[in-house]
Amino acid sequence: MTARKRASANPSVKEPSPKEIDKTHQTKSARTDDPPIAPPKAGFIFKLVLFFSVPYLYLIFYRYKIDLEIRRSILINAGLSLAGFFVTLRMIPVASRYVIRRNLFGYDINKRGTPQGAVKVPESLGIVVGISFLVVAIVFQYFNFKSDSNWLVEYNAALASICFMTLLGFVDDVLDVPWRVKLLLPSFAALPLLMAYAGHTTIIIPKPLIPYLGMDVLDLGWIYKLYMGLLAVFCTNSINIHAGLNGLEVGQTVVIAFAILIHNIMQIGASTDLEYKQAHTFSIYLVQPLLATSLGLLAYNWYPSSVFVGDTYTYFAGMTMAVVGILGHFSETLLIFFFPQVLNFLLSLPQLFGFIACPRHRLPRFDPQTGLLTGTNDGTLVNVFLRIFGRKTEKSLCTYLLVFQGVFCCFCFLLRYLLAGWYK
Repeated sequence: MTARKRASANPSVKEPSPKEIDKTHQTKSARTDDPPIAPPKAGFIFKLVLFFSVPYLYLIFYRYKIDLEIRRSILINAGLSLAGFFVTLRMIPVASRYVIRRNLFGYDINKRGTPQGAVKVPESLGIVVGISFLVVAIVFQYFNFKSDSNWLVEYNAALASICFMTLLGFVDDVLDVPWRVKLLLPSFAALPLLMAYAGHTTIIIPKPLIPYLGMDVLDLGWIYKLYMGLLAVFCTNSINIHAGLNGLEVGQTVVIAFAILIHNIMQIGASTDLEYKQAHTFSIYLVQPLLATSLGLLAYNWYPSSVFVGDTYTYFAGMTMAVVGILGHFSETLLIFFFPQVLNFLLSLPQLFGFIACPRHRLPRFDPQTGLLTGTNDGTLVNVFLRIFGRKTEKSLCTYLLVFQGVFCCFCFLLRYLLAGWYK
């Protein structure tokens, strides 16, 4: 979370003389020539990439016998995603100069009272990730989809929804939209996907319930599309409100995206149904660029953060994962991956609906003398963790929360394994 500072737009201010304009221009040029942000944390990202690569490569090349054509398309997508990672890494310092020049910056509240708390931090750098992702996803069509592909319409509809949500997120960063309006924004962004969706609207009845319902498949019709829209609203806003620490927004996205990627590969390798494989392959086409470009942003956003991601990124990431879950037909699994976000949302309900006073920034209290955070009574998972485990530094608290996220992703895999053949 940031406290944003805006430039004044007072019409009564006297226009500067040509000499003053030239002097101001020279000062601005000198200021923007200096590097505005710290270099990326390349060592940390390299360790993460190694950690993610081992299970990924093991599953694709050794554990499962994946069709050569599917494997080829996944690896092409991975190569383009890697290019997107380097583009993101390169463009963030460039974009940061422009956003600071336009007074889109903030101060880190969790460092208030320290020298770092007085540093201007560029905001809304999620726009770089969104653009890099869209370019990678669009270019990938050249290598994989043909004009008569059954998936092409839904693929472009998915990109339209993601692009729409990224734009609305950037508008929110600039205009500071009220939170009640924010709840509705994903509903509009999901419209291209909902209108173009031509997949099934049925759900498989859990086996224990079949004797009571007398059917094994239920067609929900328009209710299924309503559910899709609500899932997009939840995923987008849940990432947005589970925030406030350096690296938390991007970190949780990276953890969930990696879990989705592994889940998709496992389902492709274990299934013999072609349409089922195609749905999960389609999901991989979107989640690999999300993971790669997010890692590029995390290199700058990890503690101590040199850029802020803004609502642009949280909206973009949430919508992308919602689209992936919807078109990959694993929304139940996605919600288990999102369990910490669900818990944070439930904790936030009393404040979000006005039953309890809700401050603008529901952040923990920072002690500049010790550098530790103390939990407040606000209903967020961040504060609950501090109340349970005691005072912590911002970096260690974020690490705890991301480990918690990873534990529930692993629990989801265990749950699917235990219930396989019995539940569905």
